[in-house]
Amino acid sequence: MSNIQVEVLGTGCKKCQQLETNAKQAIADLSLDAEVLHIKDAIEIAKRGVLSTPALMVNGKLVAKGKVMSADEIKPFLQN
Repeated sequence: MSNIQVEVLGTGCKKCQQLETNAKQAIADLSLDAEVLHIKDAIEIAKRGVLSTPALMVNGKLVAKGKVMSADEIKPFLQN
């Protein structure tokens, strides 16, 4: 069981897919065990308080919204 949960929030657009790819790359680069979920349902996204996608949550904390973070930008949030 992984102790890190990463959620990519977005309806499946190209930017959302890129953010998911970058998150998975960051996890692989750090050799971490993490669960990656892609939340595409608009209601579920809104329940998390996100109105601008793509967005990224790590362990329930919103770390980015409205932009595609690079793998290097994501790594510090995975190491806390």
